[in-house]
Amino acid sequence: MVATVPRRLAASHPVHALLLGGTLALFLGALLSDIAYARSYEIQWNNFASWLIVGGLVVGAAALASALPVVLPASRTRAAVVHTLALLAAWIAGFFNALMHARDAWAGMPGGLVLSVIAFALALLAAWFATVTGRAGGVP
Repeated sequence: MVATVPRRLAASHPVHALLLGGTLALFLGALLSDIAYARSYEIQWNNFASWLIVGGLVVGAAALASALPVVLPASRTRAAVVHTLALLAAWIAGFFNALMHARDAWAGMPGGLVLSVIAFALALLAAWFATVTGRAGGVP
């Protein structure tokens, strides 16, 4: 007897894990770029952070879209809901971080770094809850 996995979860599962990892890596790169800018005041690090944040927002939106079937009433768990909400909060923090980085580099310095820390921490929380639910690795 073979156990079957619902088709909609099995189809989006590896894609969601890939997108979630991409979002986490891009927000981490933005955080590291902001730290480098805070230490060196070289404006190019702020430009790097801006592009990495935009990439994180694009990939994060796709990860969020692929996480939505998990919160439907048929397959909802508490960890899946927390995962989706943390990913949404990371995307919102990343959006405001992109707005902060759109300002002059010197004007957006302390706020941009703080928002980068918040966006990365929320993305890390979302990735952790994805592994708890089995959503980003293994069989759901």
